[in-house]
Amino acid sequence: MPVGGLTTRGPRNLLRQIREAMAGAAPAQERLDMVVRTIAQSMVAEVCSIYLRRASGELELFATQGLNPAAVHTTRLRPGEGLVGEVARSAAPISLSDAPSHPHFAYRPETGEDPYHAFLGAPLLRGGRAIGVLVVQNRSERRYDDEEVEDIQTIAMVLAETVASGELLAQDELRDIEVAPHRPERLKGQRFAEGLAYGHVILHEAPVPPENLLAENQQVEEIRLREGLIALKANIDSILDGGGQGKLAGQSFEVLETYRMFADDRGWNRSLEEAVRTGLTAEAAVDRVRNEHRARFAQARDPYIKERLHDFEDLANRLLRVLAGDKPGERALPDDAILVARNLGPADLLEYPRHKLRGLLLEEGSAASHAAIVARALQIPCVGRIMGLRDRLSEGDLVIVDGESGETYLRPRPDMLAAVQSRMLVRSERQAEFTKLRDVPAVTRDGTRITLLTNAGLAVDLENLDATGAEGIGLFRTEFQFMVSEELPRLNSQTALYSLVLDAAGDRPVTFRTLDIGGDKVLPYLETEREENPALGRRAIRLGLDRPGLLRLQLRALLAAAAGRELRVMFPMIATVDEFRAARELVDVECAWARRRGRALPALLRVGAMIECPSLLWHLDALLPLTDFVSVGSNDLFQYMFAADRTNPLVSERYDPLSPPALRALAEIQKKCADTGTPVSVCGELAGKPLEAFALLTLGYTRLSAPAGGVGPVKRMILSADLTAARRSMANLLGSSAGSIRGELESLARKLNVTI
Repeated sequence: MPVGGLTTRGPRNLLRQIREAMAGAAPAQERLDMVVRTIAQSMVAEVCSIYLRRASGELELFATQGLNPAAVHTTRLRPGEGLVGEVARSAAPISLSDAPSHPHFAYRPETGEDPYHAFLGAPLLRGGRAIGVLVVQNRSERRYDDEEVEDIQTIAMVLAETVASGELLAQDELRDIEVAPHRPERLKGQRFAEGLAYGHVILHEAPVPPENLLAENQQVEEIRLREGLIALKANIDSILDGGGQGKLAGQSFEVLETYRMFADDRGWNRSLEEAVRTGLTAEAAVDRVRNEHRARFAQARDPYIKERLHDFEDLANRLLRVLAGDKPGERALPDDAILVARNLGPADLLEYPRHKLRGLLLEEGSAASHAAIVARALQIPCVGRIMGLRDRLSEGDLVIVDGESGETYLRPRPDMLAAVQSRMLVRSERQAEFTKLRDVPAVTRDGTRITLLTNAGLAVDLENLDATGAEGIGLFRTEFQFMVSEELPRLNSQTALYSLVLDAAGDRPVTFRTLDIGGDKVLPYLETEREENPALGRRAIRLGLDRPGLLRLQLRALLAAAAGRELRVMFPMIATVDEFRAARELVDVECAWARRRGRALPALLRVGAMIECPSLLWHLDALLPLTDFVSVGSNDLFQYMFAADRTNPLVSERYDPLSPPALRALAEIQKKCADTGTPVSVCGELAGKPLEAFALLTLGYTRLSAPAGGVGPVKRMILSADLTAARRSMANLLGSSAGSIRGELESLARKLNVTI
């Protein structure tokens, strides 16, 4: 019997017939039977069968035209068993002219498939997972051609989405069918931002809904896809050309150039075009090709090959946004949204309505990433480094984000949810306790006055000043404005932000850190050069001194915003005294520039340095007399001391900041500052954790700048501490040969009744 009738008549008619069969009012089994009959007739096949994956992983025959009807819901294949199992395992189509001779062929006598030789099977892919298999068979020994393989893949895609959406089978009929993971799961990741939350999953890149799969007009969809690809490539070209800001160079250019090369990949483009020609919309074509790449690359062991999946997936996601003409922030969200993504930039996160986001789950990233920093600023619980997360859930799934243990619970059981709700109630009561302490001065039991400030970097952070009772902003990260902008922020926009911050602070002090970019903070509109080790390369003050125009523009904006008020400016990553002298000279130059033009200057100007390079530990005697204040950036100081990249999860946990070497370095800084009368603070993450902050107080620090979520817990600790007794014990602990004295500090805190 001949085959190939579908390709001569076009697949769109068949897809419409399938959709009509699915939408009928008949019982589910009758509709499934109608679907396989329709496919068999249109493809001139003697057999058409649909297998769906059970929760056990077995593939069950759910409907057939041509095989023994008694085998339906009886025949089950184990994972990887038979040709059907191999299609599901490989997540790729298999076409054979003589199936019984294939080594993976598994004979099931109850099906009565003895006479059939030609075999064509395609996986039903969803989220890169095979949730079932669609098979057509013929008696004659012949191999199905490429067009027929393409057609059955298109049909399988439509079937996968409609089955998973509940259009074909009702939820009670889908019970125990693995159209998507549905069992409770507990996944371990890393804690990026503390807190607890539960809600419903929103995928950063939403899947294409089933109703948008089939094209009304094939030619229109081909044009939309072609124009979308042109716009995508033009967008990347614009970034490569610098978007009017100067051409990129070095590593950033090479990364984007590789990205652009993938956009021109003939195989990728051809797959998209062929998918549209089968009757899919442009969006459905992109989604289908993305699913196929995800399924194929996910099986690769080579990390380089897996990384290429990310390139193609990012391209597909960007192309879907181009086709939709929208942004993530324009999507309708539930009031309890848990955002799930592979990774996020700070701009991506800020595009979502803050009041609807309850939590954030990431497959990648690090606690030092900017998405994590923004999440902490917004007090959104965040867990990251959860491998394979997106393939384990579907949009709308209920999930728990446990930012205390670094875990997530997918589709939790009622008892799990009740336990988390109980813990959230305790946290809420604790937060109410912190709120009561908001206006209480931070004074220890033995009378030591502690200045407790907060860190900020976004306009929304300013709300935390009044909410937490912080006495000011000890660290305002100015780079976030640059990172969320499409182009280099102009003088007016920088001045407006700094004025807003000072207005919100009122009489409270604000310390602005000048632009800290480079390393892991790459701005696409700034020219950079390739660096083998960017964390130790041209970043922060080094970039500012190499490009004085950039730093002077920022200083000019800061001086203008602070006219008539106090201005505190500090320079990051100072490694030598000469670097600080050069940076301070630029401040003097800008002050002179403003005076010549009769512009108002700050009523009081203080210039400081961040101590985060170990080299300064042996040159503080030369640095401190030149500064008005210093601030310890513990995050970078310790990563350089221990030669462990804090953004690299493979090494970031290899040292404890509560170790004798780290604490002795901090003690040395505090002593030199006390000897010279130089005000000193700690503004790293260390200052926002009660036990770590307790250690800082015992070393003599009285000025701490913590993330907003850490202000309350640290203040409660301060109010319970007796530093006179604690400092007597700390001297002995610093002489320990252990890698960490965390346990000893916890014991000391308990002994002295300090609330940690």
